[in-house]
Amino acid sequence: MLYPLSYEGGDGAKCGAKFADTYRVIYIEVTRGDCNRCTACAVGLVASNGRELLPDKRNSITMVTEHKELRGAVTIVAGGTGGLGRPISDILRERGAVVVTVSRTNAHTENHIVADLRSPDEAQRVVNEVMQRFGQLDIVVNAVGVVAFGDVATTSSDTVEEIFLTNTFAHIFLSSSALPKMSKGGVIVGISGVIAEQNLPGMAAYGSSKAAMRSFNEAFAREARRVGIRVIDARPPHTETGLAARAIAGTAPRFPQGLSADAVATRIVNAIADGETDLPSTEFGK
Repeated sequence: MLYPLSYEGGDGAKCGAKFADTYRVIYIEVTRGDCNRCTACAVGLVASNGRELLPDKRNSITMVTEHKELRGAVTIVAGGTGGLGRPISDILRERGAVVVTVSRTNAHTENHIVADLRSPDEAQRVVNEVMQRFGQLDIVVNAVGVVAFGDVATTSSDTVEEIFLTNTFAHIFLSSSALPKMSKGGVIVGISGVIAEQNLPGMAAYGSSKAAMRSFNEAFAREARRVGIRVIDARPPHTETGLAARAIAGTAPRFPQGLSADAVATRIVNAIADGETDLPSTEFGK
């Protein structure tokens, strides 16, 4: 017998069943026993009647899965040609979204807009152009960012200004421009990073700019919710995007091996598809 399910996490069950993050479990077939006794409870499966599926080795199960799609969702990925923005853009396209990437340089790819989002006028131009071309805007992902290293006393005011303009103000400008144009049920993602949870010496200016983004997202989410838009603040741990090697000032310390950009991108896109509202650092690498 088939029972509709919701899938709430984990990558495996006691029964040995494995689940890819890119798939949604929609049915479970119980071949022995009943829907109230199932070995899959370790991954948080809940039957459509609301009863938790409890473990019982007497049962065997078959999973029927459905690929999570975002078919037709018109999406802006700011920084969509960068180390994290590129895999986010690729995964969104794979799941059916129409992706418009934005950066300060020409990427010579389809649906790319050259713009400097540090300017509120440029942010508004990007949103207007997307609306003119596609007639809707469903998802905005801000993967723009710069980093600098060094003590506060040796960090120039120009560096501090560049960090906040890029990491904080660009996000605010794009979010405020996009919100009035977005379709109900839309999603805005800001990637503040783990440093927004705990700042570090030698990265004070960078960490402060990301903490400011996180604080903005927290309040903005409540405002956006009133008009049916969901805001996600994503705080992945150190990720291998190459950003540290492109610091605008200072030299990066030796970091431990970070998460892969593809894994982080997949987790962020899953959060968009699954209705999540916050992605703390503990939600990555599971």
